[in-house]
Amino acid sequence: MGVTRALLALFALSALFATATPANAAGSPTPSTQAAYFAAHLRTNPVYVTDQLPREIPRSQAPAFAELAKRTGIPTYVLVLPEQDPGGKGLLGAVHDRLGRDGLYVLVDTSGVTDAVAYGVRAPADDAATVALYELPYDAGPLRSFERFVDVVAQGSEKAAERAEAAREKYGEGNAEPDRMYIDRTDRKNQSFLTGVLLVGLPLLILLLVTYVRRWRHVLLKATGQAKPDRRRAPEWLASVLALVTAAAIVLTTAFAFDQAESSAAAPPTAADLSSRVERVAAGLKQDSVYMDPESPRVLDSPQLSRLHQRMREFARTDGRGPVYVLLVPQLSVDESAGRPEAFADAVHAELGKDGEGSNDREEGLYVVADTLRGDINVLNYGLRLDSGRLSFDLPESIGFGDETAREADDHLLGERLDDLMTFLDKSPRTDEPSTTSDLSTKAEPIEDNALPPLFSGDFWPGLLVGGLGALLVLGLVTGVLGIVGSVLRRRHPVPSGSKSAYLQEPTDPSVSYLRTTAYDELGALSEEFLDSDDADAGNLTSRVRVWDSFDAAMLLVDGDRDRLTETSHADDADDADGADAPDIDPVTLVTVIVLARAGRAALRNEAYDLCCALNPLHGPAVTRHPVRVSAEDRRRRRLPVCDACRATAIREPGAVHTLLMTLPAQDASADGRGRVPYDVLESPLSAAPDGIPRLIDAVRELAGVE
Repeated sequence: MGVTRALLALFALSALFATATPANAAGSPTPSTQAAYFAAHLRTNPVYVTDQLPREIPRSQAPAFAELAKRTGIPTYVLVLPEQDPGGKGLLGAVHDRLGRDGLYVLVDTSGVTDAVAYGVRAPADDAATVALYELPYDAGPLRSFERFVDVVAQGSEKAAERAEAAREKYGEGNAEPDRMYIDRTDRKNQSFLTGVLLVGLPLLILLLVTYVRRWRHVLLKATGQAKPDRRRAPEWLASVLALVTAAAIVLTTAFAFDQAESSAAAPPTAADLSSRVERVAAGLKQDSVYMDPESPRVLDSPQLSRLHQRMREFARTDGRGPVYVLLVPQLSVDESAGRPEAFADAVHAELGKDGEGSNDREEGLYVVADTLRGDINVLNYGLRLDSGRLSFDLPESIGFGDETAREADDHLLGERLDDLMTFLDKSPRTDEPSTTSDLSTKAEPIEDNALPPLFSGDFWPGLLVGGLGALLVLGLVTGVLGIVGSVLRRRHPVPSGSKSAYLQEPTDPSVSYLRTTAYDELGALSEEFLDSDDADAGNLTSRVRVWDSFDAAMLLVDGDRDRLTETSHADDADDADGADAPDIDPVTLVTVIVLARAGRAALRNEAYDLCCALNPLHGPAVTRHPVRVSAEDRRRRRLPVCDACRATAIREPGAVHTLLMTLPAQDASADGRGRVPYDVLESPLSAAPDGIPRLIDAVRELAGVE
């Protein structure tokens, strides 16, 4: 009887182990549940960092999380995992039940702290999680979020509650969000472009606008008769200094304001981080051809797993077929394969082929990657006599992606769909030669360096060009606006005929037609103003004598007939160049008439006009005598009477004064290459003008033979 009972007990134990075999064969560690897997790891290390997020949270950051966890002052268990579905509160409770230790349990994913529960200890877990959620921007990163969480926990329950309430009021319910901590490469391109635009645009605009506005103001004041010597005028080099200071300020300001150096909080992964999951999965496949990710909820029950194993064995025994490997692993955009199942399968296939000495003899077979997160199924062929293109592109949608029911199910009906896949594979025709899906593009996206390019690079250089063009465009707009303003001001404040400011705009190289027209107008104006002043009192007798003498001398030069000045007044300036259209009154005589007429009009207004400008008599009265050079070849200076404008030039640019000397159309071969000659070399009464208007009047009368 005892022997019988012993045999029955032995058979019962054998049956028990036989029924447990499929679950263990799935490649899941013992204990088999997700919570038990995490509890087993937390028992040896209070911080567990997944190997499925190397592009966002590499496992090499585990020491940093562990160091922060110590600052809470209480036992703290941290799980850093991919985003959980369903939520993590049930997971933390299950892990606590399996671990059996009191403490603060924290769940962290790529967005930061997502859940925290205190078991058997006093800790403001909810308030700390609230502060970490609201106070930090979305790009702060998991490590910084956990750091904020730890700091709030360390403050105690009272301060944590106050801080959480303040964070909810400031940032909760659609209120303002914290500013981003990082910028992306597009933002850096925009910063570089803006820096280039400002660095060239603003300094160049300063130089152009200051120069243009200064000249515009000077011309406008002269045109409106308001020009006055400005002894407080800023030096011209001040604009250059201001432009340089602006450029330096832009460089310093942009370098300080755009000082971001990284595009994200993600730490660069190590080679071990990138290979950890692949090595884990490959090691599991060496134990069993179906690998179910222990970090994810189980999607196959024991009967489904047993049937899948049976179908895979039958397929492998069929002539021309081979082994099938099923990888039930989530595919994430931040994993080592950047969410590409082809790249993941290729890496696992390569890892499986390595022997103990590192050589690589890849395992032939079909690799089925089933995404436990989205439910997608991908099939890749490595060396079997099957059409790889058919497996990739002709796989039925109900198998590859699932129908609406599968997408809504927690397990995505992967058990039924994998069974349908095996049926599809059984019916797939064999090919004459083996094929490999790896011949297609199965490489993972390269790891992007989160270091931003330098500010003064990339789009900075096009920005320099655009800045220069922008400065020219603004200058054009300002020119148009100031042109309109100047026109309006000149109409509202016209320059009186014969005013000194108007004289300063006289040309240096006047044509004969211009001189004739001006002489006619000035002589006519003098005649009219003189006749209108006949009834003036005797107190202006001296001025009237000067007016009469000037008018009389001017009329002597035209033989008493002012109309002689109009005979060819509309001749073309090209004809004026050789003086052929003025046989009776030569250009120097016309200038003399103009000077006398203007001197007479000045006397009528009781204005001083004793000396005229020796560089250009058309400029009107001189203000002083100044040493000037009247020839580029002759470096000697002569002390001559000059107007205010010519004196300013003589002081500022003494070497350019000779360019202000008036030239006239030549009457003989003494002309320069332009057919012109300096007026002061011509024999005429005008040569007496530097000695004063009375001497000029006497010279005209002597020429005419009048006492």
